[in-house]
Amino acid sequence: MTRDLAIDLDRSSPVPLYFQVAEQIAEAIRRGDLAPGSRLDNEILLADKLGLSRPTIRQAIQYLVDKGLLVRKRGVGTQVVHGQVKRSVELTSLYDDLRRAGQEPATQVLALEPRPVDEDIAGILGVETGTEILYLERLRFAAGEPLAVLHNWLPLGLAPLTAADLEGRGLYELLRGAGVRMRVANQRIGARSASQSEAKLLDERRGAPLLTMIRTTYDDQGRAVEHGSHVYRASHYSLEVTLIER
Repeated sequence: MTRDLAIDLDRSSPVPLYFQVAEQIAEAIRRGDLAPGSRLDNEILLADKLGLSRPTIRQAIQYLVDKGLLVRKRGVGTQVVHGQVKRSVELTSLYDDLRRAGQEPATQVLALEPRPVDEDIAGILGVETGTEILYLERLRFAAGEPLAVLHNWLPLGLAPLTAADLEGRGLYELLRGAGVRMRVANQRIGARSASQSEAKLLDERRGAPLLTMIRTTYDDQGRAVEHGSHVYRASHYSLEVTLIER
């Protein structure tokens, strides 16, 4: 609850009061004073405590909902959501990044089977159209919540992958353990709306914003060893890039 949360308002400031409230709640979430799952007092109590109108409090809460920091749940109230997964753009697997960040990764393997490759993927992997490749589809969880749907295509025989292995370890860790020396990757990041099936898997509404990542990874001989096409919940995931002047 927010009854012990100190919110100081500067009523002479040109900064709107709703924004002052929202920013101080956001900072309390970032500090950990409001932990994931914490419930906020209802609008009436908050308005009374701060001496503000209900529309002002409602605007502050909606601002934080839109930023993905709060969520409204019927019968429960307004709660702090789990923090976003922030990931540097490096040649690492999502599973390993989540584990390092203490986000308790878990995986559900939806498909793991040989499939004839279509023309587009064949061109990327450098094989003939119709060649059998290994197709992999997984649902990745972080801190108990669905985070991403991952699709991968790999040459057959690259590594002895099983569903049990993939549920407990990251794909890149398994490939490295099989002697695959991944060296470089081309990656494209974008965004689009969730399809009905993606929304169901990710516990989002249809049309919710998703981040997309398409990556092709090459070994030290320049051979494509993995192609991935993944979607992530934009409310739970972000990418960080360091830019260097040349």
